Amino acid sequence: MATIGFIGLGNMGGPMAINLVKAGHKVKVFDLSEDAVARVVSEGAQASNSAVDLVKGAEFVITMLPAGKHVEGLFLKGDQPLFDEVEPNALIIDSSTIDAETKTCRSGGC
Repeated sequence: MATIGFIGLGNMGGPMAINLVKAGHKVKVFDLSEDAVARVVSEGAQASNSAVDLVKGAEFVITMLPAGKHVEGLFLKGDQPLFDEVEPNALIIDSSTIDAETKTCRSGGC
């Protein structure tokens, strides 16, 4: 089974991450809400201390964030942009609620 990093464990992300655990995948999770992380960890996921820690060794990285500004901040900005940390052959799946402008920017269209 795959090693999956899942960022964003709210109303949609949490149940999705739990379903991946139930399917037998190794799921590493991160969210700013400790309660959300604890809920998914109680189902068998592994907590990560940071998004950067989460992507190490992950074959797939799934994000489920509330807005484009969160996705952009995570992947492109800050001291350690996540695009710089993701494994070279990892597949990034963004399932966030995101505007078209941010999506285009993330795809190199800026």
